[in-house]
Amino acid sequence: MTAKGWSALRKITLYLILTAGAVLFIFPFYWMVLASVKTPKEVFELNLIPSKVTEASYAYMFERIPVWESLLNSFVFAGGVTLITLVFTSMAGYALARLEFRGRNLLFSTVLLTMMIPFQLLMIPLYIIVVKLGWLNTYAGLVMPVSVNALGIFIFRQFFLTIPQDLIDAARMDGAGELRILFRIVLPLSKPAAVTVTIFTFMGPWNDLLWPLLVARDQEMMPLAQAATLFGLEGQGGQWGSIMAVTTILALPVVLLYLFFQRYFIESVGSSGMKG
Repeated sequence: MTAKGWSALRKITLYLILTAGAVLFIFPFYWMVLASVKTPKEVFELNLIPSKVTEASYAYMFERIPVWESLLNSFVFAGGVTLITLVFTSMAGYALARLEFRGRNLLFSTVLLTMMIPFQLLMIPLYIIVVKLGWLNTYAGLVMPVSVNALGIFIFRQFFLTIPQDLIDAARMDGAGELRILFRIVLPLSKPAAVTVTIFTFMGPWNDLLWPLLVARDQEMMPLAQAATLFGLEGQGGQWGSIMAVTTILALPVVLLYLFFQRYFIESVGSSGMKG
């Protein structure tokens, strides 16, 4: 076989492997959506096209759960955590990347070490703080204790290191302060890092069940993941279609967020060294 033939064969093999991988990752989402519109008898059948499309699972879900109210709570919870995280992790990342001070590397190492601490270890102290502040059943109690994370600081710091120092020095010579440099010059150039932090941060509280179970006791404060669990969708015999319906609604915003911003996400992962 000629060199050209081997090259074509390698490309075909690569595309086949990539296609198989894509199908492997996409099929669970397809089955989830499919199961949500199947009849209860067909949920566990392996037919790729249902014999009858029904909205019964979604109707049952809306009967058992205050969906719109819970969705609003989920957006406030996830959106609030994401916004606060973006602001403060970008500031911390800028300080660790571009400000010279004693102990900077030690501080950065300490920040990274906090990623090894499981949330369950911090859960009780955080809960006590929330109770002392009177934040039970409030958005502040949901959002504030879990805002800011070491991963966001790491991503911003690594990306800020790729921005030319001459650009920052020129802004300082023009009289710009550090906050102005960060928010007016550095951050607008850091869309990939901001998008990556947004996606990673948003997914956490959006799917979180443990923390809302502790601090959101009233029905009107429950995010959708918590409401779906407490109002009897999980584990109900014959209601797997409704479980898939609520899972579809929970997965949709995260999937759309990634699809819209995947170009920035891939660029940031490459530049920050988050490979493998």
